[in-house]
Amino acid sequence: MKFAVLVFPGSNCDIDMYHAIKDELGEEVEYVWHDATDLSDFDGILVPGGFSYGDYLRCGAMANQSNVMAEVKKCAEAGKPVLGVCNGFQILTEAGLLPGALLRNKNLKFMCRTVQLKVENNNTIFTSQYEDGQIINIPIAHGEGNYFCDEETLAKLKANNQIVFTYSGENPNGSLEDIAGIINERGNVLGMMPHPERAVSDLLGSADGLNLFKSIVKQWRESHVS
Repeated sequence: MKFAVLVFPGSNCDIDMYHAIKDELGEEVEYVWHDATDLSDFDGILVPGGFSYGDYLRCGAMANQSNVMAEVKKCAEAGKPVLGVCNGFQILTEAGLLPGALLRNKNLKFMCRTVQLKVENNNTIFTSQYEDGQIINIPIAHGEGNYFCDEETLAKLKANNQIVFTYSGENPNGSLEDIAGIINERGNVLGMMPHPERAVSDLLGSADGLNLFKSIVKQWRESHVS
């Protein structure tokens, strides 16, 4: 399986994501600059965290205007897995690939620490290698991770089982309904504020994020390898 790690001016988790895929997962991966106009050679798209374009307008708003985002939308429409982490999650909401928005943390402070997540839905291409209801340890590092959506959208998220991860024990940023990660209705676009790519080895304090990437590869192999 071949992954693309998108790189915008200001991305700062692209190297972490590349390391997770190449060295810990053992799959093929390439960096792809923001002005790329063709992602057809890739099987999965990873939108890493950081401060794209300095977050000077609104987190992810300027990145959404990049050439590569038109290609990301094509990949999503084609059913390829698309994962957005932290700023990547913000970019996917700006692009309309996921509903809702990420607001400033409730305490108005940047936070960087490990939190506990609950796997609310393990019946996705991103979470099949977790147990339903499993508690995992994943780091966060954000100032605007407070997920919000209107009541109608929240009702749809619940009805369609699109809430994939929630914060367990502590809600660090004030997110609605403790939401930490959601998926689109089709099930191939996931956005989450915590960083699974920073939890892929016990040397990093947790290897709980690795199963997310293993889940993607398992689904892809089952669909493409006979």
